[in-house]
Amino acid sequence: MSKLPGDQILQMETTCGSLLYELQIIWDEVGESDSDRDKMLLELEQECLEVYRRKVDLASRCRAQLRQAIADSEAELAAICSAMGERPVLLRKSDQGGGGSLKAELNAIVPQLEEMRKRKYDRRSQFLEVLEHIQKLYAEIAPVNYNPSMMVVDDSDLSLRRLEELQKQLQALQKEKADRLNKVLGHLSSLNSLCLVLGMDFKCTVEEVHPSLGESDRSKNMSNDTIERLGIVIERLREIKMQRMQKLQDLATVMVELWNLMDTPMEEQQMFRSVTRHIAASEDEITEAGTLSIDFLNYVEAEVSRLEELKEGKMKELVLKKKAELQELRRRTHMVVETDGAMEYAIEAIESGAVDPGCILEQIEDQISSVKEEAFSRKEILEKVEKWLAGCEEESWLEEYNRDENRYNAGRGAHLTLKRAEKARATVNKLPVIVDALVSRTTAWERERGTEFKYDGIRLLSMLEEYTILRQEKEQERRRQRDQKKLQGQLIAEHEVLYGSKPSPSKTPSAKKVPRMSTGGANRRLSLGGTMLQPLPKFDSSHSTRSNHVSQPGKKLDEGSALSAGTRGLDVTLFQKRSTLLLPQVPRKQMRLFYGGHLLQ
Repeated sequence: MSKLPGDQILQMETTCGSLLYELQIIWDEVGESDSDRDKMLLELEQECLEVYRRKVDLASRCRAQLRQAIADSEAELAAICSAMGERPVLLRKSDQGGGGSLKAELNAIVPQLEEMRKRKYDRRSQFLEVLEHIQKLYAEIAPVNYNPSMMVVDDSDLSLRRLEELQKQLQALQKEKADRLNKVLGHLSSLNSLCLVLGMDFKCTVEEVHPSLGESDRSKNMSNDTIERLGIVIERLREIKMQRMQKLQDLATVMVELWNLMDTPMEEQQMFRSVTRHIAASEDEITEAGTLSIDFLNYVEAEVSRLEELKEGKMKELVLKKKAELQELRRRTHMVVETDGAMEYAIEAIESGAVDPGCILEQIEDQISSVKEEAFSRKEILEKVEKWLAGCEEESWLEEYNRDENRYNAGRGAHLTLKRAEKARATVNKLPVIVDALVSRTTAWERERGTEFKYDGIRLLSMLEEYTILRQEKEQERRRQRDQKKLQGQLIAEHEVLYGSKPSPSKTPSAKKVPRMSTGGANRRLSLGGTMLQPLPKFDSSHSTRSNHVSQPGKKLDEGSALSAGTRGLDVTLFQKRSTLLLPQVPRKQMRLFYGGHLLQ
């Protein structure tokens, strides 16, 4: 305790001494005894001691309070630092030396404590703000594991680490909210599109899921249950859309078939183009409003029913049309064409009511499909047949060209004819390869299908076999003619040696045309579908081949000979006998061949 100034102590001593002196004077005047005086002085000392004792106790209590306040402040400061995750503040203790008083120590702690309290309050406010946002997001998202008791500030942990954890949790919830909102909006957009196409009320549909989804100015519910129910509704509407789309496409298919059957005008078809253009559309391609509504489907179904009724009245005409289509398809693919008897029977059955027209029409449709399928399998062979027939035409033309003895004479267009002959010769040279490939492919086709490949009712392999035989016979005939020509030249040379020759302005027999061998006659008709050609005159097999050809070629030789007048009376009989060996031979049997695009008798 600090010492009082000297003048104050002196004044106190003077005051106490003067008062004690004045008390003694009073006691002397009163006549107090010494014992009473001692007693009164003792009382006075006790009262003074009591006052001192009270003052000491008061000072002691004040010291204890100061120490307690310092300890509490230090403890609170340490707790705040620990809660905020900071290092504790180190303070110098008064009892550890240094001469510092308790009040000074307390005065040093209080500002730091106030500062930490303020920081704690600010930190706690940050926690409250973050937790408030988290609680709000949890309430909007409402996950299954949501627990409101978790959203309370823990004063024992106000560290930055904990605050960062809560901020990360808040960011994750904000991202989840954004994802959920996008998902909900996506579902709502899909629902709106489906309701638009199906002709349904969008607002009533979404309000059945949750009332907040039908109001634009209200936040959307984003709970797991809402999202799940939206997905279920979308799947249900998609199934309805697929069913209605299939129904619409079936109706459109039937409508197009009926249009084609009855040759419906384009003006009438144009009214339903919005239906037929979706005949092969996918689910995502149908987006027009009301396209799959019940009213629109009923409208289309009514139109199909009307066309069906109209078809019933035109069934006879439709059957005839489809039958003609089937016949034309068979004719184009060189298949056997049915006779008109079956058609007449079908028409009579329809008119009498004995047969359902739809059944006959369905049978014809099945036949058309079967013919188309078979035509596809015959396509490759038919292409080869066309090449073969074209080559046969070229071969026929080339034979006619080779029999023309004036083919090398210079004239208008002679060079073009020569070029064509070269081209035809190249084509003819390829015919054996074409025939071999055609035989191989046809044989494989017949083996695969277990039936004969017929071309206009005639088996193609038989035609090819006959063509090959005829080609071989023609080749033998050409070799025989070359040999006969050589022998004829030798006979003429021998004749000139025996009888001599006389110049004549007329053409020599070798320069005169020989009669052309026709493969089809003047009245031959072209056949690409098995049509019978006019038959050639039949040869009598009872006569020899030589006797059939002696008269006409012999006449040619007599008319075109350039012999001299002296040789005319010689023995011509011997010459005619020898010359008959040079004439062409005709096969004894009657042949029926398809050659060069012609059917020969």
